[in-house]
Amino acid sequence: MSRKRVAIVQSSYIPWKGYFDLIRAADEFILLDDVQFTKRDWRSRNRIKTQHGPAWLTIPVRTKGLYTQLIQDAYVSDTRWGEAHWATLRASYGRAPFFREYEERIAALYEARGDEERLSDVNLRFISTICALLAITTPIKWSTDYGAPAGKNERLIELCRKAGATDYLSGPNARGYLDDAQFAAAGIQVQFADYSGYRE
Repeated sequence: MSRKRVAIVQSSYIPWKGYFDLIRAADEFILLDDVQFTKRDWRSRNRIKTQHGPAWLTIPVRTKGLYTQLIQDAYVSDTRWGEAHWATLRASYGRAPFFREYEERIAALYEARGDEERLSDVNLRFISTICALLAITTPIKWSTDYGAPAGKNERLIELCRKAGATDYLSGPNARGYLDDAQFAAAGIQVQFADYSGYRE
């Protein structure tokens, strides 16, 4: 029997290198978008280095009165964010090695935005484009494509089962809450990614 390794992670805005290492290592990558959206989190923002020190790039999201909205229901509240983010990135990294080589493809990401857009779609657009630039061909699906019950372990196990996974690949931070025995009882082996450092 052939094995299938699945990773399940919430989407992030311009994720770090380890995120793409996880995608590359999986046979299928599932974006967990039917869980609660949290403000001031990696879903809608990221931090970059500028000549004046660290700075946050934040996508504005509608949150007023929407305290329990799911990630899949989070919408961008102001479409002008792209212009500001791209201007900051160009000012901060315009002279960096390889910037010119990728400038056109990255600029297109910030220009391709609609009047009313889901945050999940924005993040998928960035993730898919960066995967293509890195020659990563792992299929990416939404958790809503499968549907799964609530509960951290139960949801992940059911998503793995529906995706036909024999192995669940997780980030190392999940060691604190994943129940290996529950996965084993479902016939799924848990593996933890080992993120190696990289030069910034």
